[in-house]
Amino acid sequence: MKYAFYPGCVARGGAPELYDSAVAVMKRLGIEWEELTKAACTGAGLLQEKNRKLGDALNIRTLAMAEQKGLDVLVICSTCQGVMSQANHAVQRDPEYLAEINKVLADEGLEYKGTTQVKHLLWVAIEDIGVEKLKGTFTKQLDGVKLAPFYGCYMVRPSAALGFAANPDRDTSLEIAIEAVGGEVFDFPGKTACCGFPILFINQRNSLRMVSNHTGAASDGGADAMVTPCPLCHLNLDGYQPKARKQNRGDKADMPIIHLPQLLGLAMGMSEKELGLQRHIVSTKEIVRKVDLITAR
Repeated sequence: MKYAFYPGCVARGGAPELYDSAVAVMKRLGIEWEELTKAACTGAGLLQEKNRKLGDALNIRTLAMAEQKGLDVLVICSTCQGVMSQANHAVQRDPEYLAEINKVLADEGLEYKGTTQVKHLLWVAIEDIGVEKLKGTFTKQLDGVKLAPFYGCYMVRPSAALGFAANPDRDTSLEIAIEAVGGEVFDFPGKTACCGFPILFINQRNSLRMVSNHTGAASDGGADAMVTPCPLCHLNLDGYQPKARKQNRGDKADMPIIHLPQLLGLAMGMSEKELGLQRHIVSTKEIVRKVDLITAR
């Protein structure tokens, strides 16, 4: 099982613990990969608002690189997942638009035929590896650990571009992963809402209110941590949680935000240091302690 690995910008910058934990988990799962080191940023949806063709061309360029290798693209960022998938969906539905994009790519000797799929590590683990095989890599069951799933925007919409019709389990993929590690799902309405990151620098007040609402709801519901497949959501929910909670609720930041591969890594018996859990703004020590206590029983 081999993929063209596209880690994205944040995992190579603001959240390096995501890259490290993802690589550790992929090795444990027996996934092979070639990293697309020459691929560009997806544009995060912001570039596309200004210049859709340029944004799509950058993403189709990445898909063409993977297609040359005969590989599908594996991502660890749900924003990358969504933006790439939308570009792929657009050119697959419109051969004339694809021809326009290919004219741009021709300068690099690239041509995209439309055969590449984009898959988040979450989907690879559940669909390609399978839940039972995934469970076989676990050395711990996180019984009694209450986890709030947080998909963010790009992992669930638009569903047509994300292949939900052919893969209906994607709608509850985070819940499936949480249950696979033995955790208890804390379901709440905000799990598919925006984290507030896209408006952070133009309307910080509302962005922080969203952070406070989501993390506060999880805290009030007794969750031990929130799990997200999106590093941009992680940056906002973790990094701005102290300010957001103080400003909007008058309480302390107490909701650890865990990257998806960190969750899988904990169930695989990996250490706090291997997974980079000590790098977070909101302390993860309590959930690590709880997992260790479960193991010691």
